Amino acid sequence: MEMLLSALLGEGITRSLNFFISKSSKLQPHDVEDRFHRVLLRAQVIIDEAMGRQITNHVMLQKLDMLRGSMHRGYYMLDSFRYQFINGQDARDQITSQSLSPSKVTYFKYFCHLKRKIQIFEQLQKMLDNLRSMILDMEEVVIFLTSYRRSYRQPYSMHILLGNCMFGRQMEVELAINFLLHTQPQGPQELEVMPVMPIVGPGKVGKSTLVAHVCKDERVRDRFSKILWLCDHDFKDDELAFIEECTVKLENLVTNLNKDERLLVVVELVGDPTEDAWNSLYSTSKRCMSRGSKIIVTSRSDKVVRFGTTRAITLKFLTQEAFWYFFKILVFGSVDPDMHPRLVQLAMEIAKMLKGTISGANVISSLLRDNFEIQFWYKVLMFFRGYIQKNISEFGEHPSDRLSQDRPAQLGRVSIPSEEVLVSHQYQYSSQKEIPKIGILDVVFGSIKPLGKFDMLLWRSHIPPYYSYVYACEIRELKIAGAKRKRPMRSGAALC
Repeated sequence: MEMLLSALLGEGITRSLNFFISKSSKLQPHDVEDRFHRVLLRAQVIIDEAMGRQITNHVMLQKLDMLRGSMHRGYYMLDSFRYQFINGQDARDQITSQSLSPSKVTYFKYFCHLKRKIQIFEQLQKMLDNLRSMILDMEEVVIFLTSYRRSYRQPYSMHILLGNCMFGRQMEVELAINFLLHTQPQGPQELEVMPVMPIVGPGKVGKSTLVAHVCKDERVRDRFSKILWLCDHDFKDDELAFIEECTVKLENLVTNLNKDERLLVVVELVGDPTEDAWNSLYSTSKRCMSRGSKIIVTSRSDKVVRFGTTRAITLKFLTQEAFWYFFKILVFGSVDPDMHPRLVQLAMEIAKMLKGTISGANVISSLLRDNFEIQFWYKVLMFFRGYIQKNISEFGEHPSDRLSQDRPAQLGRVSIPSEEVLVSHQYQYSSQKEIPKIGILDVVFGSIKPLGKFDMLLWRSHIPPYYSYVYACEIRELKIAGAKRKRPMRSGAALC
């Protein structure tokens, strides 16, 4: 009788889902899902085509960026709807298979899941209408899109494309290129202002990568005779020394240029320069550089925006929806995710824990691709949950937040749970510098145990400026909770 009641209740919950959905829409869930997927594919065709075009119209770039964001949200919502249904089936199976009286807590959780699924379904319908409207508004954009020159030949697979270009930054790249190619009206040279574009954003958001992609563009290379990079990484505590170094580099470079040759100067600032320091660098640049030369300045501080002569570009980390789109393509590559729904479900949970870090997405995606088994992916998920919870309980913060601010964080070891990896500092190496031979996967998921303090390679970027990211680490034994040190025996105790 108990089993029969349990089965009837599980079936009733499932039917109630279809009842509520049928009341909220004339379409069945499967119909909405199919239509939504077709609309997303139409949006993706427009976005993929635009990625290979040199678009100069600012309004078109904005509309494409809005469509791209809606597409990312749509795919995220569709995957949530599809793969939360797996959870529902698991819950139902759990209810109907119980031999004892079903727990009220279990039913409460399942009803909450039911309510959430109905909410997602309603959001799907709204998003479907919004995407249709956006695509209709893009008809003129699609017509004009073919008039823009192709910047590269698009590869057959999207995961190959993402491995060789920036993701989600097309509007920012084209805005920077348009600034560099813009010709100022002629006037007295002494009254002309040296054009400066600020690019600001938090650390590891991709400022240097953005500028490197801009400088690699053939239009920019044809425009400027030389590109000079000035970085204050080595002058954090000596602003005057940095300005003097910049002045020497500028003067030495200009002596080898013709009078009319244009120069592009990229200034990468780690700290927050004073007004006097910037004015000194700006005056030197204006005095040494010929007409048509320009400056790009990057910084984590919003204060450098005041140094610009044009609107600044502000970079932010990818949204959760955009990051999932990126991570899913990296993980599954040319494999059809619909053939592995359980793996997609686990990948969504892992992506949430990475908190939008591009380096983490590349490292973990390669790990999952090499071990395409549900048991291993589940093991990775549980490992992430464990070490994230440990960092939150000990430091009160997610480890990604601490590492992004160059503060110590703890990493676990899958193969040796009794040990942990303490990351004390992180470095950013240029492509010319020799990188460590030990990788993070060798230590965290392998059995390699270097002695003492050592450097560990997190990730080596395959796109300009080809930076390598390195952790300074140390492996420590975990302290056993509740373990007490034995007191030394006193001389009199032995006689008792």
